[in-house]
Amino acid sequence: MAKTLYGTHVVLRPATKDDIPALARIRATPEVRATWRGGDDLVAVVADDLGDPDVTTLVIEYAGRTTGAIQWGAEQDPDYRHANIDIYLDPAVHGRGLGTDAVRTLARHLITDLGHHRIVIDPAADNAAAIRCYAKVGFRPVGIMRDYERGPDDTWHDGLLMDLLANDLD
Repeated sequence: MAKTLYGTHVVLRPATKDDIPALARIRATPEVRATWRGGDDLVAVVADDLGDPDVTTLVIEYAGRTTGAIQWGAEQDPDYRHANIDIYLDPAVHGRGLGTDAVRTLARHLITDLGHHRIVIDPAADNAAAIRCYAKVGFRPVGIMRDYERGPDDTWHDGLLMDLLANDLD
């Protein structure tokens, strides 16, 4: 069971069914939908995300309000063990450092509490704001993954693989 984590400005708490409408509303914003997509029924997509046994989803709260979600999963093979993170934030709170705070808070938990030595994240290669956010936490570019993901325009787009080693955490 996931536990509640406290950042400098955000609270990361386990997502529940009651969070689905708010998270679907955030996923429906044009800025978030451009990178997260999800089809016509975002309520069902968010519900599926919360039901995925391989992913832990935490709600990002700021000033007592749901402002996004951050997810993590893990490769458990002992020879390749690492964690991965994905995040989306309500565009209404972009530019306030909340994404950086959420990513740093979760990364610290994954490293300190769960013993991961490496965390990966994979923003779109042209998502400069996300790349800056992750770099502030200590993530470093590993390389471009060519034609990594299909975009809303149905064409393939590059992704940037970034990783964070335990000693790199800012």
